Amino acid sequence: MAPWRLPVLPVALVWGWVLASSSPTTVAPPRDLQITDPGLLGSLDVEWKPPPHVQTFNECTVKYKFEYRNSGDRDWKVIFTRKLKFRVGFDLSRTAEVRLQTLLKGWCTDDVEVQSDWIYATFQVPPQGKLESEVQNFHCIYHDWEYLKCSWQPGLLAPHGVHYGLYYWYEGLDHAVQCDHYIQDRGVNVGCVLRNLSQAEYQDLSICTSGSITSSLFSPLLAKPSAPKQLVVSMSAAEELLVAWSPPGGRMPPHCLEYEVQVAEDVGEATAAWAFVSTQMETALTISRANQSHVSCVRVRGRTNIFCADQGFWSEWTQDCFSVSRKEDKQLFILIPVILSLSISLTVFMLIGQCKKRPPAGKPLHASVGC
Repeated sequence: MAPWRLPVLPVALVWGWVLASSSPTTVAPPRDLQITDPGLLGSLDVEWKPPPHVQTFNECTVKYKFEYRNSGDRDWKVIFTRKLKFRVGFDLSRTAEVRLQTLLKGWCTDDVEVQSDWIYATFQVPPQGKLESEVQNFHCIYHDWEYLKCSWQPGLLAPHGVHYGLYYWYEGLDHAVQCDHYIQDRGVNVGCVLRNLSQAEYQDLSICTSGSITSSLFSPLLAKPSAPKQLVVSMSAAEELLVAWSPPGGRMPPHCLEYEVQVAEDVGEATAAWAFVSTQMETALTISRANQSHVSCVRVRGRTNIFCADQGFWSEWTQDCFSVSRKEDKQLFILIPVILSLSISLTVFMLIGQCKKRPPAGKPLHASVGC
């Protein structure tokens, strides 16, 4: 039996050697990683070259794992791509950091993903002007998706008569555009209102102020809607509050809104504090009246939900009150007709009784009551 088993071992060893030799254990990283600034307010171009001898991997897929962040950020943003160039947004007031590695997978690796070492690159805008002149408390809010209002405060040591200019850019513009409607305080620009941004919806919007080194990237835009409209509070047959309202209107898509509902009930001489009821996307709600109070007030406000913005600001409150008769009031309301009816009946009986007591004809009348 032994002779026919002898060829099996060398064949297996040769086949294993072929597999091992066809599966590379390493792959080189990309080359010449560099970052350039096209002057688009924080949107930087990152490009690289493929690793050497990449054409030898024609039976495998070559991809790249591209990660980027600003210095100080804990997490990296990740992109898997086969491209050799990307344009991504950074906050230029901090150092831009990128890293890149090659990913190889396919028949040539026995369908096992092989990763190269990382390569790194950074980019930083040289400081311009005095750091003390940098604007403070810079923020932008998109109101009803109709206009973007940005505001800031001058730097602590900003020179007298400093001029702050705001510039913005988004994908589709050939170059950065300056604000044409500034908000001023004693002759100093402290804000800007931007309109006609419909083409920038669902895109990164880069904003920068000159006169300081501040720049910001909004993706997507922070938003603040107007207050809900047509709030109506009524009573159901089960003595529950029925609350309904309408979206604020304008260009704000209704599916991008969520609402907070609060209620306050008059429980006697003092009015109770507002109590949270619900956060929801629907525009109607039924509220149980736990205290059976005389007056119930409801208020509603809205904000952009997480499906349309990273952060939404609450609108102003819309408020309405509903007056409910107390049980004592209802009982009194029922008793009043009964009392009036009894009083009238008693008066009629008294008058009839007086008429029957009138003296017979021919006798002198000393006292009488007209009937």
